[in-house]
Amino acid sequence: IPFFIERYDCTIGYSGHEMLLGTTVSSVLLGAKIIERHITLDRNMEGSDHSCSVTPHGLFKMVSGIRELEQAYGDGKIKVTETEKPIRAKLRG
Repeated sequence: IPFFIERYDCTIGYSGHEMLLGTTVSSVLLGAKIIERHITLDRNMEGSDHSCSVTPHGLFKMVSGIRELEQAYGDGKIKVTETEKPIRAKLRG
């Protein structure tokens, strides 16, 4: 993903066809701005895409995982939160 972003200087997406969600979620950390996954109501249905598709619950887990990762990764700016300010003042005397 970083290679394509640098080489083509454009928005890069990720189209997942794996069984689990980790790779899809991780693609956001690498710079993917668009995510594409197939959705199914039953992963055991006939057809080539159902087994690697996400269920509605899986879609919820995927989006939650992406949002959690984005929040944990932050924006790169170090800042003191409101809840940390009293503790910081106490420790610094």
